[in-house]
Amino acid sequence: MSSTPLTIGEIGERETIARIVAVAPSSRNGDDAAVLGHPAPNSRTVVTTDLLVEGRHFRQDWSTPEEIGQRAILQNFADIEAMGARPVAAVLGLSAPECTPVATIEGIARGVETQVAFYNAELVGGDVTGGEHLTLSVTAIGSLGGSAAPLTLDRARPGQQVVAAGKIGYSAAGLALLSRFGRAGVPEEFEPLVQGFLSPSLLPGRGVIARATGATSMTDNSDGLVADLGTIAERSKVTIDLESDAIAPDELQLKAAELLGADPWAWILGGGEDHTLLATTAQAVPSGFRRIGRVVKAGNFGVLVDGAEPSTTAGWVSF
Repeated sequence: MSSTPLTIGEIGERETIARIVAVAPSSRNGDDAAVLGHPAPNSRTVVTTDLLVEGRHFRQDWSTPEEIGQRAILQNFADIEAMGARPVAAVLGLSAPECTPVATIEGIARGVETQVAFYNAELVGGDVTGGEHLTLSVTAIGSLGGSAAPLTLDRARPGQQVVAAGKIGYSAAGLALLSRFGRAGVPEEFEPLVQGFLSPSLLPGRGVIARATGATSMTDNSDGLVADLGTIAERSKVTIDLESDAIAPDELQLKAAELLGADPWAWILGGGEDHTLLATTAQAVPSGFRRIGRVVKAGNFGVLVDGAEPSTTAGWVSF
């Protein structure tokens, strides 16, 4: 006989929190608020927050609880990295129906702990409450060391290189495969694309390295390559020209596009959610980055590909 899984409604709020803390422990967690250590001399604090809502940002029939937790942290830590800062802590707010299995919440906590530990950071607090849909809210805290300017969106200048750290278009390809085949039906060879959507990755410290070596502006590819670089172009009042050879779909993306009868360039230019770091620099390409284009002129603003309008300017929008 199979037993019914224990739910968070059955164990209550306090025990649910205790289960999360047991999986993702921190000496700073457990009081009314977390007290962080003194920041390093000549440093500033960076804060960001993001939401993940079931049915809009993830599906439990596609993602494991661990993947949901990892993704929630990564997309926030990518925003910290995009400022040239180092993530140091995260706070997790979680809303879930009372029928949610305790194992699901513990799995999310394990995913959170895996990701924060990878960045040498900590989960230092949060809250849980009942709700109609599983929803995660993460607030991430980072440290911006030194007196150099943060990597804001308004400091791209003509003559600079555009560089990227991470995959481009993998998340969108993975989403397309999952939408067609479901989690169990995607051919195994496309697992890297699927993971690009379910649990994207970013090596810690890329943003700090870029800032230390002279990058001027940076963002992460969350809404789409053209959309996000378009924001830098608009805020900096410049035109960015991407090089098609540098961003072209790779062999795995081409195979997936052939299987699905899809245009892989739509994934590259409009897909988003890769959380790849996108930066401009007047210096040499930073370690871990590659050149994908250049800033060509000031005055007008926009994004081109090989000097022409891109085939799509679509990207993620919340409303």
